[in-house]
Amino acid sequence: MEHDHDNENSDHEDSGHGHKHHEMMFRKKFFISTVLSIPVLLYSSFIQGLLNFSMPAFTGSNLIVPVFSMIVFAYGGLPFLRMGKGELEDKKPGMMALISLAIMVAFTYSMASLFIETGSSFFWELVTLIDIMLLGHWIEMRSVRKASGALEELKKLMPDTAERIKEESDAESHGGSSGEETEEVKVSELEEGDKVLIRPGDSIPADGEIFEGSSSVDESMITGESEPVSKEEGDEVIGGTVNKEGSLRIEITATGDDTALSGIMGLVEDAQESESRSQKLADKAAGWLFYIALASGLVTGVAWTLAVGFGLTVIERVVTVLVIACPHALGLAVPLVVAINTSMAAQNGILVRDRIAMEEARKLDTIMFDKTGTLTHGEQSVVDIEAEDTEEALKKMAAAESDSEHMIAQAIRNKAEEKSIEVPESSKFESISGKGVKAEVENEEVYVGGPNMLDHLGIEHRFEGFTDKSGEKGRTVVYLVENDEVTAAVALADKIRDESRKAVEKLQSRGIEVAMLTGDSEDVAASVAEELGIDTYFAEVLPEDKDSKVLELQDEGKEVGMVGDGVNDAPALTRADVGIAIGSGTDVAVESADIILVKNDPLAVVRLLNLSDLNYSKMVQNLFWATGYNALAIPLAAGVAAPIGIMLSPAVGAGIMSLSTVIVAINAQLMRRKSIEA
Repeated sequence: MEHDHDNENSDHEDSGHGHKHHEMMFRKKFFISTVLSIPVLLYSSFIQGLLNFSMPAFTGSNLIVPVFSMIVFAYGGLPFLRMGKGELEDKKPGMMALISLAIMVAFTYSMASLFIETGSSFFWELVTLIDIMLLGHWIEMRSVRKASGALEELKKLMPDTAERIKEESDAESHGGSSGEETEEVKVSELEEGDKVLIRPGDSIPADGEIFEGSSSVDESMITGESEPVSKEEGDEVIGGTVNKEGSLRIEITATGDDTALSGIMGLVEDAQESESRSQKLADKAAGWLFYIALASGLVTGVAWTLAVGFGLTVIERVVTVLVIACPHALGLAVPLVVAINTSMAAQNGILVRDRIAMEEARKLDTIMFDKTGTLTHGEQSVVDIEAEDTEEALKKMAAAESDSEHMIAQAIRNKAEEKSIEVPESSKFESISGKGVKAEVENEEVYVGGPNMLDHLGIEHRFEGFTDKSGEKGRTVVYLVENDEVTAAVALADKIRDESRKAVEKLQSRGIEVAMLTGDSEDVAASVAEELGIDTYFAEVLPEDKDSKVLELQDEGKEVGMVGDGVNDAPALTRADVGIAIGSGTDVAVESADIILVKNDPLAVVRLLNLSDLNYSKMVQNLFWATGYNALAIPLAAGVAAPIGIMLSPAVGAGIMSLSTVIVAINAQLMRRKSIEA
């Protein structure tokens, strides 16, 4: 927000505690001031005449109105005076200076009227003005605190304690066995390398790697993934996520500020504190409004003085103008939307490092994807197979490759596991360098390898059509050899993500051009581009040349968003109008990206654009409400409609101002009801 509340008690509170403190302060002052205002209203001659009632008179009853008004002014008005003074000292007068001026003028005139003028006083309007201002600020602080709630919720994800496995315990034992000893320790005491037991329903205390057990983990609060994610030995887990079913034993790999959750919290906090272009626009508008208010007040005072002479009417008009011009709603319009936008983004696995990038994302007309690991899985997968009995062939190939660490071997084993094929044991495994492997499976010697293996064995094959078709798509082909005969051919490629197809379709339906770049060959790039319906692609691009391809599109006048893995795509991410690192949930410190998508899902790019659209529309709506009421109400407050009997009192002016603030707050909160799903 434009104005600063730091003068009230604490200068060093963090944003969450600061908003909570000020919310409670304004809440308390509002209720106490309102109670103290009741006697002022009841004994005000204007209110009694308006509602046609009278209060009992007694000795000293004539002092009730001024005494209680003084108390309300000193107790409820003091925060505004302090903050107004701070604005003037900083030479940045704004809302607080205007409020301070309004209540000081009202108080001074009312006190003077006790001694130099008869008739109704200004006290009842003074106290109601202060009450309404306190109410508006209480609502504002409450709204901002709630909008920042995502950060507080992230902090709550971490458990206070963890169940650490003692070093002397039997590492081979399972949960509940007598051989394993654990101790409860504070999470802050955990160190890298410690081993902890995570029971079903427990929150994971720090980042780690599973060394025993399998389960599903709820990562929705970090990645936005709605379904629990299956985890087994060797998989990484993120601190703050929740273990669902089975017991897990993990080795801590990161604690404290080094955890993914801490990194996310830092990004969310930085994004909430950074200033966007829209915020600068709102701050500039508030500054101009201050001078407009003073000028309007001066013109109003002069005009009414010339018309009716100086007196209560003139002061009332001037004060009403000053009250109605307070940029309270304007100061709230953008920060509240940004805070809610940032928390919504975090809840959907979108981490905003640069708020300007979030605003600019809606203008993108071209999205450039890095292929490997973004549009594809980034690892070899079996995409086609030709054999008389595909399951039998996969069974023997997986068995032969059981001892190999090669990525092709891993892909074949994964395919067999995916099809629930029971793989027999193999023996006499032998790796033939650059050609393939040999092993004995079910008492039969089998070979698995590529064309070099067939040349080595001097064997022809009958899968020419399959091989040629796969070659045209840039796929790798390996063969199964049994009894000197090729019995199966398997095609492998970097498998395209299912989400990629939908993401490309969604982006193109928005009128956005989708482009792709890759270091792979022309054949591979063309095949992937054709399958996804992408017209523009760049093949055989070295990492250091990727940014030049982004520049090439920008030189055509396009607004380019670059989506990559945030490592070797760093120059391109920096060059792009908006750099988007995807699938970097456990490495949130991607300095080259403006926005980080925690989950490796291209559809998250569509959600990002939807959120950017929503963010912009709410900002425009709020700026309209915040400034529109000023444009309408200032002339009314000045009295231009007085000839037709319309006059706004300062209290009504304050009510209109507070109403605009409430509308802005509610409109921003309605963002949460909007879906950004692709």
